[in-house]
Amino acid sequence: MARTTSGGTIDPRNGYCSKTMTFHSLRPQPFLPEETMPLSVIDYVFSLHQSTGAAADCPFDNTTFLIDATAGLSSTYSQFIGRVHSLTRSLQIRTPQPLRKGHVAFILSPASHRIPPLYFALLALGVVVSPANPLATEPAIAFATSSDSYKLPPLPLGTIILDSPEFDSLLACPIQNNLITSKFPSVNQSDSAAILYSSGTTGRIKGVELTHRNFIAFLAGLYHNRVKYETGRRWVSLFTVPLFHVFGFLMVLRVVALAETMVLMERFDFEKMLRAVEKYKIMAMPVSPPIVVALAKSEVVKRYDLSSLATLACGGAPLGKDVAQRFKARFQKVELVQL
Repeated sequence: MARTTSGGTIDPRNGYCSKTMTFHSLRPQPFLPEETMPLSVIDYVFSLHQSTGAAADCPFDNTTFLIDATAGLSSTYSQFIGRVHSLTRSLQIRTPQPLRKGHVAFILSPASHRIPPLYFALLALGVVVSPANPLATEPAIAFATSSDSYKLPPLPLGTIILDSPEFDSLLACPIQNNLITSKFPSVNQSDSAAILYSSGTTGRIKGVELTHRNFIAFLAGLYHNRVKYETGRRWVSLFTVPLFHVFGFLMVLRVVALAETMVLMERFDFEKMLRAVEKYKIMAMPVSPPIVVALAKSEVVKRYDLSSLATLACGGAPLGKDVAQRFKARFQKVELVQL
């Protein structure tokens, strides 16, 4: 039976509404908070782990949050949340003109264990996060900052270097109250959350603005359909995609929303990726099509135990049918999802 919306009738076969020329999901609608309710995506993520129902299966505790496979560092969820709140407070009290809602933070950095707490702190403050490829050309960076810079507040040094003692000190600001329940500034769901840029493969790079509501809807769908954990086993994901890309950006939010463990590679290397899968018993990976091709064809794969792999989420570009079939022939028990 066709369902209707205020915009018209939705075709039950494909979710298309001819009146609005919009495709709607045919999946069951996940619960979403009232649109007028002040709520940032960070408040929403943390709220998933305050109730006593199904969310209690994934509590924020001393469970490992992040493993830096390059540096050999690891941190727990308790430490991560502490750093988010510390950085949020530091950005409000330790700069002459504090970052606040509506400002834009331009981030130029490779993958780093410092990026997740930075993203979360900025989003919690209502600051618009604008990450970019650190290998981008000068014209590309000029384009990105020209649309952002008019909102960038003056900082004591103009720029904060992420791998510096200064930034590390911002992550260590003392917090007295309970970390999970302490309040962030009020942010509306309709407020801008991120400005993400295309790589420019089809012409001039393009900026895309996403709201807190956009991210909340994405995470609500994932949380509603989350994989049930095996007894005593936490879902472990290896990040092979750049965190400045929309794919990596979303996966950082996803990991925390589902209270998973993320293993981060600061620089991608195919064989080091295989070694990490074996060492950390990786269960899921967000990947690009070239990685799927390498997994399907490379003889190096046979040297490593990849039996822990359960799911590969492929995005960034279309995946050819022949490649998918070849991958499935080698990894028969691994679910391959095209995003």
